[in-house]
Amino acid sequence: MKIAIDLGGTNMRVGLTDEAKVVDTVIEPCPAKESEEVVLSQLKRQIAQLMRPEVTGIGVGVPSVVDYKQGIVYNVANIPAWKEVHLKDILEKEFGVRVAVNNDANCFALGAWRYGEGQGTSDMVGLTMGTGIGSGIIIGGKLYNGVNTGAGEIGSLPFKDADYEFYCSSRFFSQLHGDTGANFGKRAQAGDKEAIAVWQEFGQNVGELIKAVLFTYAPEAIIIGGGIASAFSLFEAPMRQALESFPYPENVAATRIAPSTLPNAAMLGAASLIDN
Repeated sequence: MKIAIDLGGTNMRVGLTDEAKVVDTVIEPCPAKESEEVVLSQLKRQIAQLMRPEVTGIGVGVPSVVDYKQGIVYNVANIPAWKEVHLKDILEKEFGVRVAVNNDANCFALGAWRYGEGQGTSDMVGLTMGTGIGSGIIIGGKLYNGVNTGAGEIGSLPFKDADYEFYCSSRFFSQLHGDTGANFGKRAQAGDKEAIAVWQEFGQNVGELIKAVLFTYAPEAIIIGGGIASAFSLFEAPMRQALESFPYPENVAATRIAPSTLPNAAMLGAASLIDN
């Protein structure tokens, strides 16, 4: 058994995993505006609630760049006090088991590849779409990190007058169209023509993002996670329409593009860091 942590600025999710299942969880709001010590203290308390003799390691996914070899996290998104936290050393000293730390999008990619829609592939990209854009890259059956897990930050690539993160995340809906993606989703499902047009535009943007992934990595599969993945049916058609102009149609045909349906994929991926 392993303990998996999905650390976010809104919630701290700690789970007890057994192979491909999360068997117990402790989820609490993150005291994101508090000091480094306060956040760490709560994290330790949540871990302690699930710790048992059978636990062989702790895997942690964080929304930041990570020195994954040393287990140091830098400038964690939405937790201002976490500028440089030697998380691996801190947790190993506290709990006496091996600890592995990585970027949260990488953890999603590992989970989807090992246990979800990416199973059976050697080369896969896990794309997380929510409040931002993240991606994790599997090459030759191994997670590719780059320096400080910085590989795959394709959301920061320039696109239109901003970047892909602006046009392919929840910011597209809230900042460009004045409402949440969830509300546009409800309206589109009810047949609202304006909302359908917004999702049409969003899908075309995602198609361009997928092209960037295809040009860069040419993976066997692109698996989409994050909050927006549940609305895949609303933007799949315009996304695929945009892909019709990709210059290598054989590559598009050979690439599985699908939303993740695996519950707790990021937590399962975090747990698998111990074996990776």
